[in-house]
Amino acid sequence: MDIDAALFDVFGTMTDWRSGVSGELASVGERAGLHADWPSVTDDWRRKYVPTLGAVVSGEAPWRSLDELHRVMLDEVLDERGLDAIGDADRERLVSVWHRLRPWPDAPSGLEALHRSPVITAALSNGGVGLLARLTKQAGLRFDCILSAELARTYKPDRRVYLRAAELLGIEPERLVMVACHPDDLEGAAGAGFRTAYIPRPLEWGPEAAPVPAPPGADLVADDVVQLARALAG
Repeated sequence: MDIDAALFDVFGTMTDWRSGVSGELASVGERAGLHADWPSVTDDWRRKYVPTLGAVVSGEAPWRSLDELHRVMLDEVLDERGLDAIGDADRERLVSVWHRLRPWPDAPSGLEALHRSPVITAALSNGGVGLLARLTKQAGLRFDCILSAELARTYKPDRRVYLRAAELLGIEPERLVMVACHPDDLEGAAGAGFRTAYIPRPLEWGPEAAPVPAPPGADLVADDVVQLARALAG
């Protein structure tokens, strides 16, 4: 694939959010003397992501940072689950766990391989710039550049996010590839003129989750970031 830069989704594609978040929920719940199916609570929290961000994209809700929206979603889930004994300090800690996620094992080495090639790498996530700076540093994800939907004051898969990234990089959309495990992210990028690469993450939603088929329009499908690096570096 002849491209100048690869832009990567972060939550799910490069990092394992489910294990990190459910582990932190279990720790907070234990301190509060609460018992719950914490992976299931984590899944409920994450399922609010698409409709909550979608309301911002549609204009139904005002733009707010992902940290602020994560707190709103968390409060809703804890109320629905009868877990309102978790206090404000612990809720803030739970929101901040999204800044401290572990990478998938192949992600750091795949990025390092791309770093040695002419291909520019960038994060392009719905997380804010500060969140992404902290997350990628502690996770050992060596991007050349950090870009965020925050810079377009909307959220993926709004095409304005991808076009803003192309503008900031000074690269035409057709010379960019969006890398993600989420078909809707790739569809949004393709709608903005990007090339697309799909990496399956079968454990994103846990070992019992149904597999997500590769989107039929993807320009490239790779097993992991290492294989993607081989394909892009040529």
